[in-house]
Amino acid sequence: MKRRLTMAAVAAGALFALSACGGGGSGSEPTAEGGVPLVSEGQLTVCSDIPYEPFEFVENGENVGFDIDLAQGLADDLGVELNVITTAFEAIQSGSALDTAQCDIALSGMSITEDRKTKMDFSAPYLKDNLGLMATKESGIKGIADVKGKEVGVQQATTGETYAQDNGATPVQFEDSGLMTQAIQTGQVDSVIGNISIISTAVAADDNLVFVEEYDTGEVLGAAVKKGNQPMLDAFETTMQRLYSDGAYDAAVDKWFGDVADAARIPEADRAATTP
Repeated sequence: MKRRLTMAAVAAGALFALSACGGGGSGSEPTAEGGVPLVSEGQLTVCSDIPYEPFEFVENGENVGFDIDLAQGLADDLGVELNVITTAFEAIQSGSALDTAQCDIALSGMSITEDRKTKMDFSAPYLKDNLGLMATKESGIKGIADVKGKEVGVQQATTGETYAQDNGATPVQFEDSGLMTQAIQTGQVDSVIGNISIISTAVAADDNLVFVEEYDTGEVLGAAVKKGNQPMLDAFETTMQRLYSDGAYDAAVDKWFGDVADAARIPEADRAATTP
């Protein structure tokens, strides 16, 4: 598997442009096309942990990234405006942001885990994303055994943190992936465990960093909604089927994940609209 990530993201227009007519429900709560409930009238409100390149980050003052493209596709299909709010990942992965109606759906490069499934409802997987180890060239780290008993940078409340603990390392938590990457670049830590899509981005941008190895954890990512919000979940699944069929999904994976695109994309045989 190729592990380095091409950083070039060609601004070739919206991948998910779609003609859609706005709609609203007649009830007391805001709704979109098909009666899908919304927390704010005329808007799809999405919780996302920014920055988390290439899933969601700010470029030229705009929110961009793979998850943002999926969110825009869903907003287009619902006939509403997209409103992405920056939310701490802890609030996303715990389900609290959804439970307190901060957003309609969470799209934040989030792995589907059994624990998280008790707190929120997930879509079918939309991306594969194994874990990997990144280190500085000067560290001499050659594998996971070399970080046992040592401090390793992780993003808090992620599967990378759990993997570090399970392998005898001492996790050093960072609130977001940007701070985690900054920490290894400035010498706060000399290694990081995180998803390959994220750390490949950092390695491609910094010659002082190396991608040490990948861990086949079978990790997959999904969108999340509040427990019982089946209408929103169904709407997202419908959008994903459209993006699969019209080629926009594959184009977005190629655009944002470059050299690891083939390892990241969901195979055609697994693109059925079923939840895990």
